Amino acid sequence: MKKPAALPDLDHPKLDADSIRRSLHNRLIYTIGKDPITATDRDWFHAAAAVVRERMIERWMETMRSYYVEDRKRVYYLSMEFLMGRAMTNSMLNICAEQEFRDALAALGEIGVKPEAIAEVEPDAALGNGGLGRLAACFLDSMATMGIAGYGYGIRYEYGMFHQGIEDGQQVEHPDNWLRYGNPWEFPRPEVLYQVKFHGRVVEFTDEHGARRHQWVDSDDVMAMAYDYPIPGYDTGTVNNMRLWAAKASRDFDLRYFNEGNYIAAVEDKNQSENLSKVLYPDDTTEMGRELRLKQQYFFVSASLQDMLYRFAKSETPLDKLPEKVAIQLNDTHPSIAVPELMRILIDQHRFEWSRAWDIVTRTFAYTNHTLMPEALETWPVGLFERVLPRHLQIIYEINHRFLKDVMHHYPGDPALWQRMSLIDENKGKRIRMAHLAIVGSHKVNGVAAIHTRLMKETIFADFHRLWPGKIVNMTNGVTPRRWLNQANPGLARLIGSRIGKGWLKDLDQLRQLTPLADDAAFRDAFVRVKRDNKARLAQVIRQRLGIAVDPDSLFDVQIKRIHEYKRQLLNVLHVITLYNRLRAGGDATPRTVIFGGKAAPGYRMAKLVIRLINDVADVVNNDPVMRGRLKVVFIPNYDVSNAELIIPAADLSEQISTAGTEASGTGNMKLALNGALTIGTLDGANVEIRNEVGAENIFIFGLTADEVAQAYAAGYNPWTHYDTNAELKQTLDTLRDGFFSPEDRDRYKPVFDNLTYHGDHYLLLADYAAYIACQEKVGALYRDPQAWVRKAILNVAGMGQFSSDRTIGQYAKTIWNVEARGRSVG
Repeated sequence: MKKPAALPDLDHPKLDADSIRRSLHNRLIYTIGKDPITATDRDWFHAAAAVVRERMIERWMETMRSYYVEDRKRVYYLSMEFLMGRAMTNSMLNICAEQEFRDALAALGEIGVKPEAIAEVEPDAALGNGGLGRLAACFLDSMATMGIAGYGYGIRYEYGMFHQGIEDGQQVEHPDNWLRYGNPWEFPRPEVLYQVKFHGRVVEFTDEHGARRHQWVDSDDVMAMAYDYPIPGYDTGTVNNMRLWAAKASRDFDLRYFNEGNYIAAVEDKNQSENLSKVLYPDDTTEMGRELRLKQQYFFVSASLQDMLYRFAKSETPLDKLPEKVAIQLNDTHPSIAVPELMRILIDQHRFEWSRAWDIVTRTFAYTNHTLMPEALETWPVGLFERVLPRHLQIIYEINHRFLKDVMHHYPGDPALWQRMSLIDENKGKRIRMAHLAIVGSHKVNGVAAIHTRLMKETIFADFHRLWPGKIVNMTNGVTPRRWLNQANPGLARLIGSRIGKGWLKDLDQLRQLTPLADDAAFRDAFVRVKRDNKARLAQVIRQRLGIAVDPDSLFDVQIKRIHEYKRQLLNVLHVITLYNRLRAGGDATPRTVIFGGKAAPGYRMAKLVIRLINDVADVVNNDPVMRGRLKVVFIPNYDVSNAELIIPAADLSEQISTAGTEASGTGNMKLALNGALTIGTLDGANVEIRNEVGAENIFIFGLTADEVAQAYAAGYNPWTHYDTNAELKQTLDTLRDGFFSPEDRDRYKPVFDNLTYHGDHYLLLADYAAYIACQEKVGALYRDPQAWVRKAILNVAGMGQFSSDRTIGQYAKTIWNVEARGRSVG
């Protein structure tokens, strides 16, 4: 490959405050086209973003060039979500010029500009929903910081999932038009355009060598256009790339229809094509929604593989060497269609024979599993696949045929096993098991917490583990300390830095140096002041946005995550109602503010009902004079990265209360503990490892273990036993059944009561209720001893070094990708 020419002699943008100030005025005038006297906060934001961006671009280009010159092995991270959050402050911090930018922006105060208002203008990038997308974002940050040649690939959603509003206590979904005013961080690449095919039929023929070949014809085509986003590493010259795809019609409109005056039909094909990149996770309760979701997955996978292979071809290396130069990580099952797609490319386009192609595929892909619940493992009806991706269905059947033949050789005479391991589920109307496809097509499969990986081997993927011992490995998740402490909690970051320096930003294990400071009275006092300031800031926002006054000196009890039955926000609500009943009966309790945040999927009726219940309970509790401010309930709408950065530093208690054995890992638990919140939780996901790191005496663990949950199911769990024998639980549930919190509609929460009783309480809330209430009593008692509480909070921060995404990525690099981290050696 021809060596790229050196960069020309550029006018390098400088990082001192005076140069940045001049650049701000230049960009405002010459790029934004505004006079400083009339410029709005949004104009100044776009000018500031342009100034930050131009200080990354040169590093970005040099990074990309270095990968070609050094012929580095590349890691491609395929994910349906990248929950990036705001980019401006994060980029300032990562290029180590935050103070210089602050000084330059502060100078704008002379003309009435408020720097904090400029930062607030930036919308969150609506490219994800929950932990899956935020994990992907943390991983990109770590790969750049550690000098790994890593690329993110996904979809450029025009509207994301949705913007959550609360009306009459209910979730209302609005379009999240985050691109309304443009996105200064993206670089459109109209020249990077790939054809993606759907529908059509497969023609079989014999080639000139007598081999049977297949051609996919008469397809409906969509074009995928690239948008690039620079991902700066912290305190390093590395700036990696995230490439997202937007759907573009293969033609703008049908001129024939237009000339006939049928203007709607003229643009119909264009609109349908471009729907592919409109919304994250379209509602799949309808046939059209399911088809759109499958198309989205194939759309971004097909474009990404074409792009990877185009880049690989530049090296003029034979395709057989692909696994030596390329590692592809499948983030959950969404991109698992990549396995048959790469087979299709190798067999149909490059004419490889099957075993040669399969060897390349299985050595290139690795798969991350994010769920233990069989019902959450993605499957697709064979009929839908046949209609949308006919060639891929043929390839999947062939993969399955060859795989089952191997299984039969290992385990003859066991048709039940063959059926369990098959890529096709014959029991549910013929559905393709995408997790099985990803496992069979990958050389490594990883869980995301120690208990999760163990349960993968023992339960849902036990057959695969028996066939391929060693294939399933553990990679406990992590979070980037750059965003989740340095950016989100600058007060705490400064305090830590004043005692142990700033090395922890790249080596989170250095937080262990805080352990002796838990017994340092001056450090404890400073720690308390930082937490109190963060709580006061959140309390002010809650008053401004929701009109609810909360006491910053009360215990801030926080549960912020996707609303789902297995995450058990409802158990938290049952505790709130129990506290309320106790207080109304003349009891006493530690003053507590219970804070919820999270979105429910639009088609998830029970999750949306839980949101309404939280708001109805809040309405009653917050307005009852008997409470005298001792108990408040708050639901903060539209939980996203920016709201998380506001809530997490203010939290005293972190609710991680999923049914044991259902949460793969969690990363919110890590972020909250890193910011000094104590965890109340079950032994589920990464809670197990957090307990090991912070000490069992510094975390509140309750409830059934995963093994005990399995035993309860096997023994025929009966929730009525708990209802009938626990008077306080009975009173709490009866208030729901009888409409206490919904007097205008007394049957509103009868489905909740029925779910927990008549319908079997699938997630064992009633089984864990008594232990949870007792554990919360310990929480309240400890909070009444401020010095004991803050000591444990400091020890939680000190014990979080294990949960850096740098450590996770270091393990991926060594164990799965076989690439070298050019930064500090981790893990």
